[in-house]
Amino acid sequence: MARLTLDKANKKILGVCAGLANWSGMDAMIVRLIFAAATLIGFGSPILIYILLAMILD
Repeated sequence: MARLTLDKANKKILGVCAGLANWSGMDAMIVRLIFAAATLIGFGSPILIYILLAMILD
């Protein structure tokens, strides 16, 4: 299984969504849309999770 890392080549902001997409085998745009929808709906704290993943992942 691939390692979860930031994707610097395919990034829009920090590369978290692109890294998650590479790790899960999904398209990066789908992961970004899911993140945006979760942020607008207020499901959990997607922005906080995004920032934490950006700090943790290498």
